[in-house]
Amino acid sequence: MSEARKILVTSALPYANGSIHLGHMLEYIQTDMWVRYQKLRGNTCTYVCADDAHGSAIMLRAEKEGITPEQLIANVQTEHMTDFADFLVDFDNFHSTHAEENRELSTAIYLKLRDNGHIATRSVTQYFDPEKGMFLADRFIKGTCPKCAAEDQYGDNCEKCGATYEPTELKNPRSAISGATPVLKDSKHFFFKLPDFEAMLKEWTRSGALQESVANKIAEWLDGGLQEWDISRDAPYFGFEIPDEPGKYFYVWLDAPVGYMASFKNLCARRPELDFDEYWKKDSTAELYHFIGKDIINFHALFWPAMLEGAGFRKPTALNVHGYLTVNGQKMSKSRGTFVKARTYLDHLNPEYLRYYYASKLGRGVDDLDLNLEDFVQKVNSDLVGKVVNIASRCAGFIHKGNAGVLVSTDIEPELRASFSEALPSIADAYEKRDFARAMREVMHLADLANAWIADKAPWALNKAEGKQAEVQAICALGINLFRQLIILLKPVLPNLAKAAEDFLNVAPLSWTDLDTQLANHQLNPFTPLMTRIEPAKVEAMVEASKEDLAATAEASQDSAPGGNGELVKEPLAETIDFNTFAAVDLRIALIEKCEFVEGADKLLRLTLDIGDAKRNVFSGIKSAYPDPSKLEGRLTLYVANLAARKMKFGVSEGMVLAAGPGGEEIYLLSPDSGAKPGQRVH
Repeated sequence: MSEARKILVTSALPYANGSIHLGHMLEYIQTDMWVRYQKLRGNTCTYVCADDAHGSAIMLRAEKEGITPEQLIANVQTEHMTDFADFLVDFDNFHSTHAEENRELSTAIYLKLRDNGHIATRSVTQYFDPEKGMFLADRFIKGTCPKCAAEDQYGDNCEKCGATYEPTELKNPRSAISGATPVLKDSKHFFFKLPDFEAMLKEWTRSGALQESVANKIAEWLDGGLQEWDISRDAPYFGFEIPDEPGKYFYVWLDAPVGYMASFKNLCARRPELDFDEYWKKDSTAELYHFIGKDIINFHALFWPAMLEGAGFRKPTALNVHGYLTVNGQKMSKSRGTFVKARTYLDHLNPEYLRYYYASKLGRGVDDLDLNLEDFVQKVNSDLVGKVVNIASRCAGFIHKGNAGVLVSTDIEPELRASFSEALPSIADAYEKRDFARAMREVMHLADLANAWIADKAPWALNKAEGKQAEVQAICALGINLFRQLIILLKPVLPNLAKAAEDFLNVAPLSWTDLDTQLANHQLNPFTPLMTRIEPAKVEAMVEASKEDLAATAEASQDSAPGGNGELVKEPLAETIDFNTFAAVDLRIALIEKCEFVEGADKLLRLTLDIGDAKRNVFSGIKSAYPDPSKLEGRLTLYVANLAARKMKFGVSEGMVLAAGPGGEEIYLLSPDSGAKPGQRVH
């Protein structure tokens, strides 16, 4: 038997400024299933996480609520931990980045980087709020767009015309926090010299630590040349002060990943069998895995390994990157009720329904996962209730009535038992590689074999025939043993179902090695229903409750400060124009041939358009709604063809595509009806 592995696993840290939703839960459920599998195999696998508790947003929300940042993050942490526990996500430790362990480790890493020559300083000019006494990030500056004169636009991008600009180009700028007119002010900033690690990163990112598609994306950034990374913020700021630099604080993304180390160190103090240095030293033989979403790969695949390398620590064994969650084929939407908070789901449905559905859809790549609510109901009811639980419910009654609940010893159907045994290595391989969808397909194939065999033997019919009771007991004993094997295979995904099954089977907690044995001459406990079907009405109630959450948020936002974070702003009608002015707009059908991120831009996508007789390059501020730009490729949209080209810092934008929506994640690119062709004029 091979020696048990030592594995440390983390999920990305949830931000302590809001509730957990089903999109977040995709990552934590995925990680938890993999960790549970490793523990089921007997490996020493430790799962740590923490709330990401620093930054201006935390500080400002706490101020608005009239509490300290410490009170805010404590309240949110309680909510987060309750949601995770109720979704059966079993952390070994859930900590906070606002902890002494994180302060000590962040400081130590920074000092090593500084002393090794990897920190630079230079002056940066930024807008400063004289009333609030703080420097303003772009999202905290609003004003009039310098291009189209739209009011109430952010400091780096116009949501009306899509223009990008420097905050200093805004007309009539104001602080979104206080409403004061900001002034320009210089400040010394600290930079991590990421280019120092370019050679190491090129080698590490191609070492197998990343999925191929992720490595290819990182290669684009590496080939484009790395830039120094600003790691400092000025007071007031909620975070850790930089050593020897009063009034200067670590940017939240510096100490956030260090939070992985801090959470583990906090756990080590309570678990003497865990040694911090053994897992984090440069030549560690322990394994380290980070589960993250594809939106934060730059921080985890560039900044984080470079920080670890520069400070003398080990790098991750691998990053396991997943895609986004869509619902019914579209981005989660508050107005449609598909932006579902974890607690709203839990108020209506069993968490294991969602755990199984995610498992049935999760491959090892970075593709988005779609939660189709009709398929969700059908799949859970068919697979879990109709197949797995059905085996136990079919067999248990005959054993209790015919043999006082005692399983007989049986060696019938060697071929069927062999089919189960032969499938185990492939299912184990699928779990190990995080190909949960393949694992679930293969487990359900075994469930189909077992159900088909029981249906063929029909113990309910045999039980009515004289002299067939021994055969009925043998059939049902094998059925229960096959059910037991299925439960072991599903235990990482469905821990509550496994616990209920263990109680029914009257056995100690099952492990992977129990797949090699059978229960014989064994007393069962009374059978009670192990899982009930999903009622579609409960799914509908969850969706309606999510719409109510939106309404409550909108009502509460009416009391927020003008331009404040989270405010729902009604757009005023623009001044009227005459028909001739409108008729001068040349609207065409355009085919999106290519769509990609714009490096260095927070909100822009670069679209290459085919308009029939020509190609056009357009920059559009719709990135927040389309985090996977490749999804737009091949779509038709509406294009303003005679808009004057505009030179931007990222290139020339030749026109504009049309979109609608309140902003943020809810921006919808306008598309023509079917039958439209690129280049056609829109009348």
